[in-house]
Amino acid sequence: MSSPIPYSDDLEIISPHENEAIAKINESMHTILETVAEDENHAYRAVHAKSHGILEASLTIPANLPDELAQGIFALPGRHDAILRFSTNPGDVLDDSVSVPCGLALKVLSVEGERLSSAYDSKAQDFVMINGPAFSASSADDFAHTLKLLAATTDRAEWAKKLLSATLRGIEKALEATVGGSATIQTLGGAPNVHPLGETFYSQTPYRYGNYVAKFQVVPVSSNLTALSGTEIDAKGRPNALREEIDAVMRTGPAEWELRVQLLRDRDAQPIEDATVIWDEERFPFQTVARITAGAQTGWNDQRAAAVDDAMRFAPWNGVVSHRPLGSINRARKSPYEHSAKFRERVNGCPIREPRTADLPV
Repeated sequence: MSSPIPYSDDLEIISPHENEAIAKINESMHTILETVAEDENHAYRAVHAKSHGILEASLTIPANLPDELAQGIFALPGRHDAILRFSTNPGDVLDDSVSVPCGLALKVLSVEGERLSSAYDSKAQDFVMINGPAFSASSADDFAHTLKLLAATTDRAEWAKKLLSATLRGIEKALEATVGGSATIQTLGGAPNVHPLGETFYSQTPYRYGNYVAKFQVVPVSSNLTALSGTEIDAKGRPNALREEIDAVMRTGPAEWELRVQLLRDRDAQPIEDATVIWDEERFPFQTVARITAGAQTGWNDQRAAAVDDAMRFAPWNGVVSHRPLGSINRARKSPYEHSAKFRERVNGCPIREPRTADLPV
């Protein structure tokens, strides 16, 4: 492989209209927040509202990583407490028969390094990921359009969403068999209803990686997880099927994943600003930099949801300078994520604080 490209500020190219698009994104997210809070009498995240698994874990960084991988928080070997939150992407809490992409939020605790100016008062590094290598929108402008579609469906009858989801799943499978899948159709309910613990998750967007730039990936590696890869869950008559399935696996634990990075080595083939472009894994393979382990535990319960869904936040911009988010989509996430957390805090009357340990309710 060619050498990784050194990080520099001029890797990003900011559109002159980006702030206008971000304002539209904020508006759509606020619409989702207000609609759901009114319907549910409780505030949820504007995206990834419904959690399906909430796990305490540890992340171990090995010694003797190659220099190009021993960057940022991964420059120091050791063990960190971590918290995993598995979710699905709508801003409303839906029956699991409405199948949409899965998300994984990872919070790594007790990391060292200069904090981003927007980071919370803690020593945590957050990673937010989706079970697909490409984002559904290329830029803040496209993201504003996609989010407007989601906002328009937020207050629709759930029975209609179930019918739409079943139809879209059929369309998506036909597309995958011919010209390839559609991220937009998946986002609107056409994603396969897969087991989250068998999925590979991607940051989809690039981040600074110390002296370099990288995308992140979390891959299941223990046999109890790899056996679930591609497994589709029948959620008919089971509104919380994903929670039930995750809980059943985690009660027997343990579960293990690898955290991997894909370094930027070719600016043309690996664009920073277009999040829909997949960085070719054959030309630019992901490399392992840490292992995540979660022991046998409850996969989800109301007490964990209160501790994490209500009293905790995950955000791309919560972390250290050496892992600063890059590209249009990441810049567009900054203020909406902050607004979503403040809205939940105000409406629910529940202070949101950064955890110091990964101890969760049993």
